[in-house]
Amino acid sequence: MALTDISWEEFHQLDPVAKSRHLNQDDGRPFHTLMTQQFDRKALDTLGDLATRIRFLAKTKEGMTFLSGLLPHRRAMLYFTQPSTRTFLSFCTACEILGMRMGTVRDTATSSERKGETQDDSVRTFSSYFDCVIMRTQVGGLAERMAWVLSNSERPVPIINAGSGKDQHPTQALLDVYTLQRSFEARGGIDGKTVVFVGDLLRGRTVRSLSALLTNYEGVRQVFIAPPELQVADDVLAILDARGVSYELGDDLEVVVPGADAIYMTRVQDEWDAEKGESAKIDIERYWFQEAYLEHLKPDAVIMHPLPRRHEIPHSIDNDPRAMYWRQMRNGMWIRAALIARIFGCDGEIDAYSEA
Repeated sequence: MALTDISWEEFHQLDPVAKSRHLNQDDGRPFHTLMTQQFDRKALDTLGDLATRIRFLAKTKEGMTFLSGLLPHRRAMLYFTQPSTRTFLSFCTACEILGMRMGTVRDTATSSERKGETQDDSVRTFSSYFDCVIMRTQVGGLAERMAWVLSNSERPVPIINAGSGKDQHPTQALLDVYTLQRSFEARGGIDGKTVVFVGDLLRGRTVRSLSALLTNYEGVRQVFIAPPELQVADDVLAILDARGVSYELGDDLEVVVPGADAIYMTRVQDEWDAEKGESAKIDIERYWFQEAYLEHLKPDAVIMHPLPRRHEIPHSIDNDPRAMYWRQMRNGMWIRAALIARIFGCDGEIDAYSEA
């Protein structure tokens, strides 16, 4: 079913799994990319393989010339009204790799929203000029709303959710999974691994998205280490319960380090504080990764972070081979390029060129 087959009120009331059934094309490719529930194990494997092909092609001038000739006839609008560095530049680079031209809005003060234009009308305007809209917003649910609006307009174009309120950040989860795929490719893949999430798990949309995406793998155990005030939300645990996933809640990082295959560190999301300085009252230092923990961490484990970081990981760890957050960041442009290629149907050309 497409978004044209359902009213906004009906769609809005659905759970994420039910919503995801309205977002893909008939052949299983994503049209809108709004949530991790759109991606099953097969889709993740396909995207990971495609990202690797793109990564290898981009190593040569000939390969880059081929890639940049795939979508020069397409245009992308990057509508980033929430502060962003990595995600914005990652999407810019992904579009450039495929030859797409871009427009950007990064501050509503410079747009007609300053004159009172609604966000609905702003995004409808973008769809007149561009072939996809990549959105990052502090407003929860806005990406979903605009996907429905555009699907029911005279010019439906794809919406890619680059972070929506405290809801989800699906492309961050895709690059996280791609990082785990690459890290564990010589260890039997992601199946059976223990992933430890640490920090602000209540408000971190990257944790929410990755936790859901990991349910596609067999025997993955998830451990959530956080202060009680910032522990993972019940709706995330409900997804794990429904999928029969093994998980554990705790508040002692040091004790779980030896059993971890991946440790996913996060910063305090104090931009969501109801009152200024609210998060500063929480003792978060106990949840920082200490250099001494490296002695107890498996030699083939990985340390991840969606960035930006503050004090959760000391810079002295950056050169440890298990520190994966810089590769994790680079992986973002490859998996986002793969996603865009899938949306616009040029992945077959990439596969054919790679195999020639």
